[in-house]
Amino acid sequence: MRIAAYVGLGVLGALGGIAGSLIQAGWSPLGLLLSLAGAAALFLGGALLTRSRAGVGAPAAGWVLAVLALTGSRPQGDFVFATGATSYIFLLGGMVLAGVCWALAPVGRPMFWVPPERLPGARR
Repeated sequence: MRIAAYVGLGVLGALGGIAGSLIQAGWSPLGLLLSLAGAAALFLGGALLTRSRAGVGAPAAGWVLAVLALTGSRPQGDFVFATGATSYIFLLGGMVLAGVCWALAPVGRPMFWVPPERLPGARR
């Protein structure tokens, strides 16, 4: 079941990367912020869902593979990423967000963890 979750997260990451690639250039600069916020939500959501760092890695890998596949130009001369600051910020910012979400992944504690001293009726 866990492997299916990682595969699903990888597919969601690829779809998020494709959607973010199209949005970031179309609605500049709001599209850039929206696409990076969506990527961060996807990475952190994967960590919360699986309670592991692999939950960040699966959508991040799908995101990176999809985005890097879209960086190349086609034989007809079409391309998704134009040369500009927003394209580079999207590419590098998404990879940095994946690293930050991996470092901050809440592993080793339950999803709704409360420190014992903050529980009702706890002695202080």
